This record gives sequence, C-alpha cells and structure tokens, in this order.
Amino acid sequence: TYNFLVALAFSQMFNQLCERADNKYGGRLPVHVRVLWDEAANTGQVPQLEKLVAVIRSREISLCQFWQQMSQCKALYKDHSETIFGNMDSMIFLGGREQSTIKESSEAWLGKATINMYTEGRTRGQSESYNQNLQSLGRELMTMDELTTMPGDRSILQLRGLRAFYAPKYDLKQHPNYKYTAEANPRNAFDVSKLINRRMRPRPDEVFTVLDAGE
Repeated sequence: TYNFLVALAFSQMFNQLCERADNKYGGRLPVHVRVLWDEAANTGQVPQLEKLVAVIRSREISLCQFWQQMSQCKALYKDHSETIFGNMDSMIFLGGREQSTIKESSEAWLGKATINMYTEGRTRGQSESYNQNLQSLGRELMTMDELTTMPGDRSILQLRGLRAFYAPKYDLKQHPNYKYTAEANPRNAFDVSKLINRRMRPRPDEVFTVLDAGE
C-alpha cells in the first residue's frame, strides 16, 4: 500500500544528489555515493529510473540493485528493464531457478565454448571397416541445467568488457571490517533513536513565548 512512499524517497534522493553535484560541485560529488538497494522488487516503481541510472555514474553515484529474479524488474519497469540492466557495469548471479534469469545468464552472459567431438564407427561384414571423425562444435559454457544445479557457495560474475567467470562466494566473516558489524558484536548495532530527539530544550539565554493551547 505504501510502496509509493519508498519509491518517492528513492527518486527524491537521486534528484537531490544530482542537483547538488551539478549546482555546487561542478558535476561530480567530492565523495562517491554508493546506493545498496536491497529488495528492489518490493520498494515500488521509481519514476524514470531508466534515465537516472544513465546519468548518475558521471556524478560519482553508483547503484547496486538486488533482485530475486530478472522477471521482477521486467514486471515492474516493462520495456525500460532492458535499459536499466544495460546501464549496470557488473552483473552477478548467485543462483536460482527462474527461467528467464537462467536463460539470460546462459545465453547473454556466458556465451558458447568450442568443444571437439570425436566419434568412432565400426562396420562388420565380409570386409570389416573402421571410421573415425573429429568435429568442432559450439556448446553453451554452462547449460540451463548446470546453472539450475549450481552449488550454493558459487556465483557467476560478469564485468563490463570481460568474460564472465565462475567464482566462489566471498565469506563476509573473513573481511577485516566484519568485527565492526552488529552480527559480530551486538554493541555495534545502529540505534536510530540516538539521532532523533524531538524534545526542544531552550537555552538559558534564549527568549521564548509560552502559549496556552487550551483544550
């Protein structure tokens, strides 16, 4: 029901960042802003996202979207989904069974590999004969079946300008900054209430007026 509020917040954030980059910093923000957008399918449709993803990179803003499957983006943004995916410099597949995602990964990301097929035949009769044949064929680097049954600790990463590669998923617990997370130590948990204070505390030298609102 309230997805439009989240979508509005995202849209306003991108517009504000781009405006600040253009009007104050000459087109590029002094500090790079990386947006990690989890559950992108459940935050509503952001207006003109296909245009935003094309212009934010030059302003030192990057966007990382997380989708359960590619069909979610296509259902939400229709024909603009291709533009959104096309402006992503890297795509990572963590596993799944949704057919359009599997097909896109197999055909568009991975492509084909050349294999040699060797066949041998034998004919029996009055004069026995043998034949051998070596043929070069094209085969998907990973078939849809292989992608569907990919182990849970593996991923496929495709970077712009490079061939996709098959790699193990990174163990976040091995990261040197893992010790600063709330999972490693509950005392690191972010407490938003510490940043919000709705009580107005006037200073001793401040002049103010007391109004009686009544009932």
